[in-house]
Amino acid sequence: MKILVIGLDGAAPELLFGDEQLNNFRWLMNSGCYGRLESIIPPITVPAWMCMATSQDPGSLGVYGFRNRTDHSYDGLGIVNSKSIQDLTIWDQVAREGQRAKIIGVPPAFPPRKVNGVCIGCFLTPNTNTDNYTHPPAVKDRIKDLVGEYPVDVKGFRTNNKDWLKEEIYTMSRKHFAVVREMMRDGDWDYLQFVEIGLDRLQHGFWKFHDPQHVLHQTGNPYSEVIRDYYRYLDAEVGTLLELLDEDTAVVVMSDHGAQRLDGGFCVNEWLVREGLLVLNEYPKEITPFSQLSVNWEKTKVWSEGGYYARVFFNVKGREPNGVIDQTDYEKFRDEIKAKFEATTDEEGRSLCTRVYKPNEIYRTVRNIAPDLIVHFGDLYWRSIGGVGYEKLHIQENDTGPDDCNHAQHGSFILAAPGNPLAGEMFDTHILDIAPTLLELGGYDVPNTMQGRSLLAGRHTCGAQAVTADGEAILRERLSGLGYIS
Repeated sequence: MKILVIGLDGAAPELLFGDEQLNNFRWLMNSGCYGRLESIIPPITVPAWMCMATSQDPGSLGVYGFRNRTDHSYDGLGIVNSKSIQDLTIWDQVAREGQRAKIIGVPPAFPPRKVNGVCIGCFLTPNTNTDNYTHPPAVKDRIKDLVGEYPVDVKGFRTNNKDWLKEEIYTMSRKHFAVVREMMRDGDWDYLQFVEIGLDRLQHGFWKFHDPQHVLHQTGNPYSEVIRDYYRYLDAEVGTLLELLDEDTAVVVMSDHGAQRLDGGFCVNEWLVREGLLVLNEYPKEITPFSQLSVNWEKTKVWSEGGYYARVFFNVKGREPNGVIDQTDYEKFRDEIKAKFEATTDEEGRSLCTRVYKPNEIYRTVRNIAPDLIVHFGDLYWRSIGGVGYEKLHIQENDTGPDDCNHAQHGSFILAAPGNPLAGEMFDTHILDIAPTLLELGGYDVPNTMQGRSLLAGRHTCGAQAVTADGEAILRERLSGLGYIS
């Protein structure tokens, strides 16, 4: 059985499942099972797609976002790439059993992974014109002949020029699907997975026009149907892929996280300064990114990285160069800071409903250097603003450019396959469950490194045949005769 995984970055269940005009998606739903898909904490593209592929949580992979501490210095942050994650993936297991895979745009995929088949880089590829972003390298020429310049992302997608943005996303996505069809047509694959990043970019750029509950929504705006139209465009593209499949193929449509409105930004380091936990040698005269602040590390206890969620770090004696928190006080102090974050309020003094996590409590293990706390402001309806110099703690503008939505904890999945005993809406499904499910469905072994559970729960018997009672008796007699058992 072949396996096709259609990755739609940020696909929201209420949009994917709620539109009756999405004929191909609905056909897949009616042919199998579907439901909300709980993502990892934090629900971020990196590492979520690799958590799916390895069925391991971020702590086990040692990757907590796009940037991670490389050491305990104050500026040791490194950008993740494909070499940051070397753990066994679903396509590695397929290769171990002699089969071939094609991996297209699954982040992080630069440098390209040396898979048993084909790998095409993701949006973290610096330049597809000058960099070798495919494995094997000859695939790059094949792509150029097919679509010309191959865009892995929309440069400058945080813009107020919405007409330009819409056109750029469609141009990129059309080329992506042309390449996917080309990779599918030659048939030299047993497992194929791709990720279309266009949906994520479109939702970040147009959510306020789509969602009446958005604080900046304007009734009657000219872009109110842009997001729904793009879902319908994706539905049509998926239809062209289904036409290329034979009946012995399992199809999964899934996202790494969902999408929801962004109510504003909470200035986390500004708040830490006001709380006396982050001490500056000089307060900036203008809004300044954290990396450019003059921090007094001998007095600072806490600082944070901004983004869709906050990574909070402590200045611990014997760990950081100028640590001030005694290690014996670490857990008590962490509980106090966790409670402070949980008590954050909006402009009106109402609770933000901020969620705060200790990595050692939510991950099976913690590798490399994890944040001391992970913070979802306003249950991700608010993003974390890392700069200092703001007059207020709550702002509407974004420190990275126009952005209408944040990631939601639940994405989507649809699974349709021959012999699939699952049907209808599924509940309590986690992104770590997808790889074990697909391996069992395809008759592959499930590595013991995988943390998720197969949704099939042993109900599917495709693959290796179990030894019968008569067969076991024959083996026992043979081993006894050889002296191995008595």
